[in-house]
Amino acid sequence: MDVMIWPPENPVTAEIVLPPSKSESARLVIIRALTPGIEPDQAGLSGCDDTRAILAGVSAADNAIVDVGPAGTAMRFLTAYYAATPGRSVTIDGNERMRQRPIGPLVDALRQCGASVEYLGAEGFPPLRIDGRVLTGGDVWIDATVSSQFISALMMVAPVMERGITLRLLGRTASRPYVEMTAGLMRMAGAEVEAGSDCIRVEPGRYRPFVYEAEGDWSAASYWFEIAVLSSGSIRLKPLYDKSLQGDRRVESLMRVTGLIARRTADGSVIPTPTIYAEPQVVADLSNTPDLAQTMAVTCCLTGTRFLFTGLDSLTIKETDRLAALQSELHKLGYNVVINKPGMLEWQGMERDTDECPAPIETYGDHRMAMAFAPAAIFHPGLRICGAECVSKSYPGFWADMEAAGFTIDYIY
Repeated sequence: MDVMIWPPENPVTAEIVLPPSKSESARLVIIRALTPGIEPDQAGLSGCDDTRAILAGVSAADNAIVDVGPAGTAMRFLTAYYAATPGRSVTIDGNERMRQRPIGPLVDALRQCGASVEYLGAEGFPPLRIDGRVLTGGDVWIDATVSSQFISALMMVAPVMERGITLRLLGRTASRPYVEMTAGLMRMAGAEVEAGSDCIRVEPGRYRPFVYEAEGDWSAASYWFEIAVLSSGSIRLKPLYDKSLQGDRRVESLMRVTGLIARRTADGSVIPTPTIYAEPQVVADLSNTPDLAQTMAVTCCLTGTRFLFTGLDSLTIKETDRLAALQSELHKLGYNVVINKPGMLEWQGMERDTDECPAPIETYGDHRMAMAFAPAAIFHPGLRICGAECVSKSYPGFWADMEAAGFTIDYIY
């Protein structure tokens, strides 16, 4: 399915109820599945594809072939969950892109804990055959530079290991706030976690039931911050919390360079509102918040804000190579962004002539490409986004929310 988007005539004013955090929801499913006496369900969680894939995975029958499709979070979290669940024997697989996304560091670490995990295809990549057992745990070394989800997956299953786990982190941890999120949710469920910069210790023990509803998704909020900037509108977003566990709350401070300020209200809402003040350039290390890269790159180009973003090494192994995808699709809008070196994206104001309505934007099956480029229709009415159904991976109601905010959307099947 493709969509064609036309903006409202006036600045966007809307009230948006954001979906629950995808990242928190994924962790809560695994923690609940490991908590005695608790049956995991979707209550209070995101209804996105990733959450549903993990829910289906923890309920899969023995000897099942579990296909997580494009859900990288599900692949990593379920791999650790199956390995640490005695008596569970499964094959876990995904789509073609998933078979290109590395999982070797997680498998190596699980094997150090005593896990039985076998590659069924290329070494270091899915699909995997896993025979669950009681894991010993103990001292484990892991490359922390590839994905924080490897670390989070190990942390969440560590309480059911005989010796817990002491994770020795090699290199700078990618997306560190997600590790802190995992630790925070685990503590709420009764786990003993010490998360240092290069060592994480989780004591053996049992999770206990606790009541917690996932917060509103700050990653989803970022697209509405973008819309507020580009339309000079005022949008009420809820529920969003200042003391959130989510690293992507940083979008609030990053967007200030474009002249956006955010006002908080007593009911847990955030209202991003543009001002007349803006910086000509932003230089930022996004290694802790790589999911904001697409939103920030598109916003900066459209507002004429030069940028240099670093710390984006992990973007090449996401749903698509996000750096290459950004370069290609921003070129269609008239912006020549440069990948100077691995993990670095730069735009110094270089533009080219382009049609008012550029060529269709390809999403490459990546939900964040679709949502980051959709607001560009404010400057390019009639903009076409290809493969628009991919937003269901994290924000199934995105197109409906855009319509409710006054955008006109044609669905093309």
